[in-house]
Amino acid sequence: MNRCRIFAAIFFAGCEVLWCQESSSTWRDTSPHVIQQVPVDDGVRLEVLDWGGKGPNIVLLAGSGNTAHVFDDLAPLLRQSGHVYGITRRGFGVSSHPESGYDDQRLADDVLRALDALKITKPILVGHSLAGSEMTTLGSQHSDRIRGLVYLDAGDDPGDYPGDPAYSALFAQLPATVTRPDRGSAEDKKSFVAYRNFQVRTTHFAFPESELRQMFVANPDGSVGALRPRGPTSKPIQQAIGEGSKKRNYSNIRVPILYLPAAPPPAGGWSQYYRFTPANETEKTTLQRIYDADRANLTRYENAMKAARGNVRVVELIGADHYVYFTNQPEVLREVRQFAKDLR
Repeated sequence: MNRCRIFAAIFFAGCEVLWCQESSSTWRDTSPHVIQQVPVDDGVRLEVLDWGGKGPNIVLLAGSGNTAHVFDDLAPLLRQSGHVYGITRRGFGVSSHPESGYDDQRLADDVLRALDALKITKPILVGHSLAGSEMTTLGSQHSDRIRGLVYLDAGDDPGDYPGDPAYSALFAQLPATVTRPDRGSAEDKKSFVAYRNFQVRTTHFAFPESELRQMFVANPDGSVGALRPRGPTSKPIQQAIGEGSKKRNYSNIRVPILYLPAAPPPAGGWSQYYRFTPANETEKTTLQRIYDADRANLTRYENAMKAARGNVRVVELIGADHYVYFTNQPEVLREVRQFAKDLR
């Protein structure tokens, strides 16, 4: 579990979204997609974005805390490689927020039913973070329905963080400036443009404004308001999803896999990677132990994925953030485009 992933887990914890309304008649989502609501279960509909394009179907699946709108900038750049869609899972964005159905199996079944409803055949599934669980379940059970799988830093085994007490204890030893990142001042939130600038300063990338408007209430004056309510109502959605997660098993996947993980740099460059310079020997030792654990975990994830029956290509993105498709967009686009081309 790398530092960037930890930062994302902390920064976006509680940022699970309910739905988005425009705060004024002047703002419009300019990403070139068509939006549909697709039934996948009794009383459950999922938001599906369709950006168009020619070639094999490419379906984008967001990580926890995000909706399909997080791909509003990336998706148009993939249209030369295929027909691009994005699915917002239940409990997020304008998709339904039922009280149940947040285990791996149900979330994977939701994706499959959305594909069936829209007659999306043999897609390449491209998933970030949490979406790795859905893709692994689908690949294991329905390899005949899928062309290939792309894991965007989505190979972590559930339970490693924050479920690993030893790792959590190490992270807790770091200063509050690392463990409790800045969420922005009133000035940073005076507009969504200002908040995107704040994101760039603190995380070196910014979400599309459309995604931020899924996360935050837009005040009448155009400023960024409170986080939108969480769903479902009975418990935090991350808790519901975590309780329904199972250990990854790739051994029954028979389609090609592309794994693009964020990877810590060689020893000596990790202070910049973790965005933290140790002030004393104790902090230096702690950071070294976190680095060693991150490197060991990533090697374990890669080895586990290589148990798949199809071809597995691993391309480590050295020094990347957990949101690899933002911080390392050129490499991600190059690899995904080549992957799609090879599968034709």
